[in-house]
Amino acid sequence: MKNILTPVARFTSVIFHPLLIPTFGFLLLFNSDFYFSILPWNVKRYMLLVVFLSTCVLPAISILILSLSPKFDLNMEKNTDRVLPLFISSISYYLGYLLLKRLPVFPVYNVLLIGSVLVQIALIPISMRWKISAHAAAIGGLVGVVLGLSFRLQENPVRLLSILILTAGLVGTSRLILEKHTQSQVYAGFLTGFWILSIVITFI
Repeated sequence: MKNILTPVARFTSVIFHPLLIPTFGFLLLFNSDFYFSILPWNVKRYMLLVVFLSTCVLPAISILILSLSPKFDLNMEKNTDRVLPLFISSISYYLGYLLLKRLPVFPVYNVLLIGSVLVQIALIPISMRWKISAHAAAIGGLVGVVLGLSFRLQENPVRLLSILILTAGLVGTSRLILEKHTQSQVYAGFLTGFWILSIVITFI
């Protein structure tokens, strides 16, 4: 049974990789019932380009460059292998925030990126001692964003939240099947991302 589930778990881990979650988050906001869907397409396109480059492409390139060193494990099996990539990603995310800040758009997009930076900063000291799940933190953060917006805007996106929670369960289960994390590491990652982003989106 495990042999059958392993390829599915690998596929899920790749599709919902932490570097892709911010882009998915912006796409969800652009096409959800929230008022952010009224933005012009040219503005959405620019924002998506900024988010994809700063939260996915630049961190991915940095990790590939790090992998050229024999001291760095690309699979990041050790928790300490994740510290430098997390630090680099947080800087890259912040650059994306600075670019979006120049646009006259709804401030929640900027807050979303700042919240994502805070999640990564929170993961850095934890990762020095424990292999907390970045996958779970990323999808947990996305759940927190939608829940925070629902409180802030007095909306009730039950269907979207249900889909995201099921997705979070799928991602967490995949990390367990692949034996990348323990249950406590998955739960801790989800709660870290969820609480930080839900609080940031709700109150900032």
